[in-house]
Amino acid sequence: MGQEFTQESEHRAFVAEQGIMPLGFRAGSTRFEFMPAEAAKPAKMNLTVIAADVPTPDFAAVFTRNAMAGAPVLIGRERLNEHALGAIVINNKISNVGVATGVADAESICAAAARALGIAPGAVMPASTGVIGWALPRQAMLDALPEAVGALAAASLAPAAHAIMTTDLYPKARTAVVGKGRITAIAKGAGMIEPNMATMLGFVLTDLAVPRAALREILSRVVERSFNTISIDSDTSTSDMVVAMSSGRVPCDDLHSFEAALLKVCEDLAQDVVRNGEGVHHVLRVTVTGVQEQAWAKAIGKSIVNSPLIKTAICGNDPNVGRLLAAVGKIIGGGGWALDLKQARVSMGGHVLFENGAFMLNRALEAKLRSYLEATELYRSAATTDGLFHPPVAYPPHERCVDIEVAWPSGRGDDVVVIGADLSHEYITENADYRS
Repeated sequence: MGQEFTQESEHRAFVAEQGIMPLGFRAGSTRFEFMPAEAAKPAKMNLTVIAADVPTPDFAAVFTRNAMAGAPVLIGRERLNEHALGAIVINNKISNVGVATGVADAESICAAAARALGIAPGAVMPASTGVIGWALPRQAMLDALPEAVGALAAASLAPAAHAIMTTDLYPKARTAVVGKGRITAIAKGAGMIEPNMATMLGFVLTDLAVPRAALREILSRVVERSFNTISIDSDTSTSDMVVAMSSGRVPCDDLHSFEAALLKVCEDLAQDVVRNGEGVHHVLRVTVTGVQEQAWAKAIGKSIVNSPLIKTAICGNDPNVGRLLAAVGKIIGGGGWALDLKQARVSMGGHVLFENGAFMLNRALEAKLRSYLEATELYRSAATTDGLFHPPVAYPPHERCVDIEVAWPSGRGDDVVVIGADLSHEYITENADYRS
């Protein structure tokens, strides 16, 4: 069932608890107003610095596979060749993509942060999220940077989780204890999400001593099994990154336990990102079993969660399961895969919908499925007078999902889980008015 929250204060307390900072790190943020060069309307930007007490050689990063990568991604890829990473400078509101001065602007901000922290410019990595195509307000960011550095504190990552949000409704943080050490991670993301990776930024801090090479291998595997299995709208952002840093303050005697804990942290964060998607009413969790080709299994899951017909039906609590089978058949037929759909068993919420090549539908089952969808709904659409997206809550009431299983009982292959979301009126409204 997962967590349930009856009011925003309960969720904020949970995020604070999950945001406990590992040893060897500090974070600070500031907020300022500026006038975008591209729009005659004042805007506000948050600027956040996450800093290691001492630059560490043990860091890793995974970036978007979008060919139109933003300046921070281009710089970040180069930073992987640096000896050590000491800080990350993060801004919201503008993603710094496709701008002629984008790389130079980001590098100048990194250099200013490096001077303030007393470290090399190459030891600072930039991260940006927000509107694509706008230029960073470089001078305003440089003016605000001393305040963010001055706010650095070792207490919690929760304020940083809040500061990196854009259209997110609430901050996201997760933590795990491994032996005497800790892993804590935060993420933002609400729309333009289908990883490789998503319109998400993720930052993982640990005081466990995980060597550079091992950390990079582990992060790559973990991202593939967590953030790269989610989709809100099938769009891959230009700015995604997940960065991990180890302060090395606590010995790590078991890398397998570390990887398992990191996977759990990232799986939970990935699901948080989907649950907090723009206008999301339901989270879809699709488990595909009995398919030996893992790429096929993931593609089947993605075909389900990315189908506009399935997404809209579930948003309306309509168990139109014919759309579900059509999406599975589409991807199998289109791929020419050796999978016989007549041998599959398809279930929703534990109720078998299709087995032995035929649907198992009747009036009683239809009623049960509708009740199940209503019970997993995060909130109902509310009428608004201005036509804008006004969700009724700024926290997740629960962590329930619409569980869908597609299984070939006689087949072999590890389970593959894909997380997705429905498609609501609010999603359309949010993205139609995103820049206005």
